[in-house]
Amino acid sequence: MRSLKRNRFYFFLSLILLILVLSLLADYIMPFGPYDQNLSMTLRPPDSVHWLGTDRYGRDMLSRTLSGARTTVCTALAVALASSSFGAFIGLICGYHKGKATTLLLRLTDVFLAFPSMVFAIAVAGILGGGTFNAAAAIAAVAWPKYTRLVRNQVLPLHHEYYIEAARMSGFSPLKILLVQILPEIIGPILITAALDIGTIITEIAGLSFLGLGVAPPAAEWGSMMSGARNLLQTAPWTIFVPGAAIFITVAIFQLFADSLRDLADSKTPR
Repeated sequence: MRSLKRNRFYFFLSLILLILVLSLLADYIMPFGPYDQNLSMTLRPPDSVHWLGTDRYGRDMLSRTLSGARTTVCTALAVALASSSFGAFIGLICGYHKGKATTLLLRLTDVFLAFPSMVFAIAVAGILGGGTFNAAAAIAAVAWPKYTRLVRNQVLPLHHEYYIEAARMSGFSPLKILLVQILPEIIGPILITAALDIGTIITEIAGLSFLGLGVAPPAAEWGSMMSGARNLLQTAPWTIFVPGAAIFITVAIFQLFADSLRDLADSKTPR
């Protein structure tokens, strides 16, 4: 059973690595430039030249989808890394130290958790304006509190463990105890939560771009591509199905990878 879970984990990990390779090497793989217009080839269905068809400006859909993968996936990974790191850092502090500052941080976390994440992200993105960085900042602003709560709940039971007390008696600084003694013990749940969060972040990035609050046209981004083609659903369905399928497949792979990672971690946990 454990070997089956390990094989499942490596299978989805290989798919994620494939997505990352395609995203990073998109410039060398794309058959056409993602912004090259050819008005004589507008809204061409998939054929032997344009495998996924063309859009209303004659741009190759395959090239734009590959270029959009770099924007969407890399932005999602950056947001997941930033939000998990910041949230975990706050959670370590709140779990290890007690006082008014810790209580204030926890109340601030509760305030962020009280808002629906997508609604709050839309509000923040509307204030900051459009653009890739602003969309990423808006999503990161609502993604970090869950990590703070998770890490704090993991740290509290470890606070009075014998090896933590021994580290204090040995003269370890609080920062060294947190990073060397406590963080390695709780890194597993953080990684699993971050892996589960990536799929959600991808859909949120695409959603903000679809609403015009994220990556702005003509930049190739899956949500923006769907927004620009929403009135072509009946006449040229591939223009909206292709980026939609890219979002669906990528999110599904990340979710299944997170599930396999969790199953593998559970199988290694002593009962």
